[in-house]
Amino acid sequence: MPRNSRPISSSGCAAVTALLAATLIAGCTGSSNIGTPVAATSAPAPAAAPPAAAPAAAPQASAAPPPVSSAVQNSPSFKERMANFFSNKSDKSPQPVANAQPDVDCPFIDIRQGASTLILPPPPPDGSNEAMTLKYQGSFVRAARECSVVNGQMVMKVGIQGRVIVGPAGGPGHVDVPLRIAVVDAPSSGTKVITTKFIQIPVDIPNDNGMSFSHIEEGLTFPLPTPTSELGNYVVYIGFDQFAAQAAPKPEPGRKNKPKAKPNPNAPTG
Repeated sequence: MPRNSRPISSSGCAAVTALLAATLIAGCTGSSNIGTPVAATSAPAPAAAPPAAAPAAAPQASAAPPPVSSAVQNSPSFKERMANFFSNKSDKSPQPVANAQPDVDCPFIDIRQGASTLILPPPPPDGSNEAMTLKYQGSFVRAARECSVVNGQMVMKVGIQGRVIVGPAGGPGHVDVPLRIAVVDAPSSGTKVITTKFIQIPVDIPNDNGMSFSHIEEGLTFPLPTPTSELGNYVVYIGFDQFAAQAAPKPEPGRKNKPKAKPNPNAPTG
């Protein structure tokens, strides 16, 4: 037997039994709330009157407008979609290809040599540098890509961000940035153009501080090579193509109808 335990005597048992009986008798005549003593009464209390029915709610003048759909509230803006694309993608780091085997690579992006800077107007043919005649200068800031395989075709999404600054002879105005995207097979033996696309990005420049521009080209498609390991030689080149911009047909200005001559009230008749 443990040292701290002592046997309960018979007199102690009788006292405990009497105490429990008194507690049960008092509990039958009190409230059901625990810990709230209630005095006993000689006669049972009259039954409480049933609660009065709550008055009917007054009809509302107009129904509350339906909540705005969460899809509308959370729909990303163009700027947010651009930011998400460039934050989650890169130009040269390895990137998995959707719907493809692990050995299928997403081609890297690189800037074409000699096409990294846009000069407007173009420099003179003799190679002289007319710095004071420069109106606008464009450059690339970053690029990103995304790849997937659809029905045996590689489908790429290529994004470009850049900036146009104002030169000494420039000012507020409009610039069409001539962008060239080309997928090239570039093994050690030579290069071969797989597909190419020319895009003109309109940029409005409101002041002398210049303006940033962004573009995502979706649906750049080309067939998968055989074997697919050849994708390791593929490169997506980006660059400013001023020659294509000069050769591109310009939209003809709309013809203006000549105003009809107003009749002369003083002209002789008959």
